[in-house]
Amino acid sequence: MSNPMDHVQDTYHWHFLDSFPGLHLPTFDSLSFGTVGLSKFMVLQVIAALLIVFIYVGLARRIRNGEPARGAFWNFWEVLLTFIRDEVARPNIQPGHHHHDDHGDHDGHGHEGHDHKHDAAHAVAEDPARFADRYVPFLWTVFLFILFNNLLGMIPFLGSATGSFTVTSALAIITFFFIHGSAVARHGLTGYVKTYIPSVEAPAVIKLMLVPMIFVIEIISQFIKCFVLAVRLFANIFAGHLVLAVIMSFIVLAKDSAAFYVVTPASLAGVLALSLLELFVAFLQAFVFTFLTAIFVGQVLNPEH
Repeated sequence: MSNPMDHVQDTYHWHFLDSFPGLHLPTFDSLSFGTVGLSKFMVLQVIAALLIVFIYVGLARRIRNGEPARGAFWNFWEVLLTFIRDEVARPNIQPGHHHHDDHGDHDGHGHEGHDHKHDAAHAVAEDPARFADRYVPFLWTVFLFILFNNLLGMIPFLGSATGSFTVTSALAIITFFFIHGSAVARHGLTGYVKTYIPSVEAPAVIKLMLVPMIFVIEIISQFIKCFVLAVRLFANIFAGHLVLAVIMSFIVLAKDSAAFYVVTPASLAGVLALSLLELFVAFLQAFVFTFLTAIFVGQVLNPEH
């Protein structure tokens, strides 16, 4: 590989080996945006999506008659979904067991025009797990999409689309609209905005100063949370692959010297050890993104907690 950094870059020329010309992906020149077209990371995202569809459509067909999945391969993919639902979504999204007490608080404060919230709360209290399960498909999709893109980066000559800040920003933006769209759907736009207005026990003058300031800070914090999601995922994946690329570059730099026979095995051993760490990171970062998303969803759906 003439340029190990190709592994962490999104390019229109997919380079493999010096003896292989690689692939020129279709592009065209735009007056407004310069060169645009189908990039390597776009292809990898499509591959990740197709792999998810292939595996989980096959799994769904196997268990649609109520029979359990059989075999280590199918059980592994089913366990991932069960874990996200039972250990991530339900504990963080479903209302707490003291939700009944909150009904009386709402009624006592005389919130008018929000009877649908009261009714919804009663329905949720009957089966809080079912309430959380409404949001599980999105969490499954986010987790699997990030995981598969991370894992594709473990394959030589490919790369991780999640190592691009553009990709992670798009994921964060989608997550942002999902989080707050879910809250608006449950509370109504007016009701949701009211959840950001704090209750301040203070003289009127001080209250007039503090309430708008806290309201603005709360709104800004929602944008910061999703920005952090994008940065965290990008930084961890990009940094890992960058380190691997740098270690591999030692082989390229030493190829014309006697040190080549010492540098090569040492570099390969280092890459192998770091690759095992990167495999763990691939799962960990997909989990962290999904876990934080579930927490943020739970916070806006259940602001009383």
